[in-house]
Amino acid sequence: MQFGIFSVGDVTADPTDGRVPTENERIKAMVTIALKAEEAGLDVFATGEHHNPPFVPSSPTTMLGYIAARTSRLILSTATTLITTNDPVKIAEDYAMLQHLADGRVDLMMGRGNTGPVYPWFGQDIRNGIPLAIENYALLHKLWREDVVDWKGNFRTPLQGFTSTPRPLDGVPPFVWHGSIRSPEIAEQAAYYGDGFFANNIFWPKEHFQRLIELYRDRYAHYGHGTPEQAVVGLGGQVFMRPRSQDAVREFRPYFDNAPVYGHGPSLEDFMAETPLTVGSPQEVIDRTLTFREHFGDYQRQLFLMDHAGLPLKTVLEQIDILGEQVVPVLRKEFAIGRPAGVPDAPTHLSRLGEKS
Repeated sequence: MQFGIFSVGDVTADPTDGRVPTENERIKAMVTIALKAEEAGLDVFATGEHHNPPFVPSSPTTMLGYIAARTSRLILSTATTLITTNDPVKIAEDYAMLQHLADGRVDLMMGRGNTGPVYPWFGQDIRNGIPLAIENYALLHKLWREDVVDWKGNFRTPLQGFTSTPRPLDGVPPFVWHGSIRSPEIAEQAAYYGDGFFANNIFWPKEHFQRLIELYRDRYAHYGHGTPEQAVVGLGGQVFMRPRSQDAVREFRPYFDNAPVYGHGPSLEDFMAETPLTVGSPQEVIDRTLTFREHFGDYQRQLFLMDHAGLPLKTVLEQIDILGEQVVPVLRKEFAIGRPAGVPDAPTHLSRLGEKS
């Protein structure tokens, strides 16, 4: 099972002193966080893709390519690749290039993003969100698996005798997760292709994501990729830790109360009760995360959001150290207990290359 962190790359004022990092500081901080993740023994670093303030990661391949040159083991992923507003040809070429540079340590999470205005910025209509996601990914899937592609769709000019370059490393395309917080169509799409489904369950109650994951597992089996238990599932999560839970709550509360995405809404206590957000001791994080298997079945990837809402870089790095030293080793051991033999590990380039041969 893989454990890691994902960043949305928000530039947010620290509510305790009002300081706002510069874009340069925030970008460099994300790199530092990725390097710390590898140092702490985590498996994955993932970055979002956003094209609007207050977010900075508008070019994931640039950032991940830079991180690839400074790491040796970390899997580099997107927390969202905007399949709706990016040209599938450019995605195919950019991420194949990154895959070569990173020696295969690359995968992608396809999504539609969280900002409606991004559609017209890139010449698209938000009312076509789901059809764009379906058609664009169908083309991307084809570009990575066929050397010469003829294509005609509804949302871009046709292709005739086109070859995307470079070709995927070793003839094995990057593994794709389809991320969703609300759309059954995306769960269906992931199942159809036998790809992974990432339920970023950081906002809504578990019952909502149980339905989406159950749909994905059932349809994965329907399309002949394996049993429902063999479907490849990833989950999001949010944590903040201190040795004493009351200290964690006291320190994190001003960040929660003023966060752009959920501040000025439900109380911290209500949000923790209804979503996977865990603010407390490392043991409380372990106990809460272990319940995810009870709710969603055995799964392959767990990513945590830790660097948001204006938290200082020093604090985030401390959190990663706690995660790597006190939490993840226990989770690895506990999740391995009773894991059925037929449940696959998280896909990697090497494992998929072995399947090909």
